[in-house]
Amino acid sequence: MAKSGAAPRRDETERTLKAERGGAAAAKLDRLIHERVRLGILSALAANDSLTFGELKGLLKTSDGNLSVHARKLEAAQYVAAAKSFQDRVPRTEYRLTAQGRRALERYLDHLEALIRAARG
Repeated sequence: MAKSGAAPRRDETERTLKAERGGAAAAKLDRLIHERVRLGILSALAANDSLTFGELKGLLKTSDGNLSVHARKLEAAQYVAAAKSFQDRVPRTEYRLTAQGRRALERYLDHLEALIRAARG
């Protein structure tokens, strides 16, 4: 009769260990990319050669200030490059994904896919 109680306890231990590994893996996500607006910026730039500030703002449905803060953080990490110019006397900022940013996004997506596979068992 002791054996019948042993299997559920072992299964529970295995589930707990799997959950702990998943939690540790989730904690290792690139926090710079994991934020919604920054992930949106990188994803949009990965699908396009370049996008202007206005185009990103429209795609992500965010405010000027919010987009500006997040774009600057990605620039500081060298994940995106910004080129500033004027068009008809109006400032224009165009963003491109850097090679370093593309690699970071790919690592992030690979990590998420691994978490999904682990969660689905």
